[in-house]
Amino acid sequence: MEFFVEKRREVMGHIEKFMLEKMYDFLKPVDNIWQPSDFLPDSSRDSFFQEIKELQESAAGLSYDLIAVLVGDTITEEALPTYESWLTMVDGVSKNEDGGWMKWTRHWTAEENRHGDLLNKYLYLSGRVNMRMMEVSTQYLIADGFDIGTGTDPYRNFIYTSFQELATNVSHRRVASQAKKDGDTLLSKMCGVIAGDEARHAKAYKYFIEKIFEVDPSEAMIAFEDMMRKKIVMPAHFLREVGLKIGQTFGHFTDAAQRLGIYTAIDYVDILKELIEDWHIESVPDLNEAGEKARDYIMNLPTRLLRVADRMKNPMLEYKFSWINS
Repeated sequence: MEFFVEKRREVMGHIEKFMLEKMYDFLKPVDNIWQPSDFLPDSSRDSFFQEIKELQESAAGLSYDLIAVLVGDTITEEALPTYESWLTMVDGVSKNEDGGWMKWTRHWTAEENRHGDLLNKYLYLSGRVNMRMMEVSTQYLIADGFDIGTGTDPYRNFIYTSFQELATNVSHRRVASQAKKDGDTLLSKMCGVIAGDEARHAKAYKYFIEKIFEVDPSEAMIAFEDMMRKKIVMPAHFLREVGLKIGQTFGHFTDAAQRLGIYTAIDYVDILKELIEDWHIESVPDLNEAGEKARDYIMNLPTRLLRVADRMKNPMLEYKFSWINS
């Protein structure tokens, strides 16, 4: 076991230089990137209260399910302290503040931090949400943590983040489209820029795994297989409300997303297909026997998952969230 851990640390050290060379292809300069205040009413202007009124009028047209999905997305984004602390525990991420992987983690966190900040302020101003109930769920999610089946293995962690950044891109992009249909152009713009961030971050993590496949193909393939056998769980799979047990709210949140077509079982399969294509899984060379078996499993998985997805019925049972004002 110690051999595999040490090898992974060596691989992380090897790809660190490639990450540092490409880092600012995936991240944007702080002085130039958007900030939440670029989209929200400015309290220093005489028009502040009129802008809030207009925001609330637009938000009033959003469907109940869309508000539920937006709240769930916001809570997920605001659980950022959990995700940052998780990445700092990954093997090969030096605890030295000047280390390259720590630098990446801080800069990635800084960009992600804006997402929850923007969505939280929007929801507060919208008047559609019981903020205290939402804040309790956020605190629960951070305090409860989340077990995503990666341990401290960098291969599994970066496979997970590659998948999850693609999934959040889909979710935010679809919320943007639905918000536009419902007449809320401000929310549509906000979710659109968040989706753009997630797309850039997905490219980064996919690139890290691509470099790992170049130097440790069999172990990277086995890690990919393992994550897909376990299934990629959402960061908010422990989501709960006041008085409920860990994870009891998550199913209702995903039902709302499925009903609206924001994020579906088909999207899960499409993301898997994208990773298979981008990492050239079919043609990865120099695999050992275990790596070849892992590849066979991965290549056959999309067809199996599509058969399951085709049999799934759209969830019809609606749920009343404590987060949403009636």
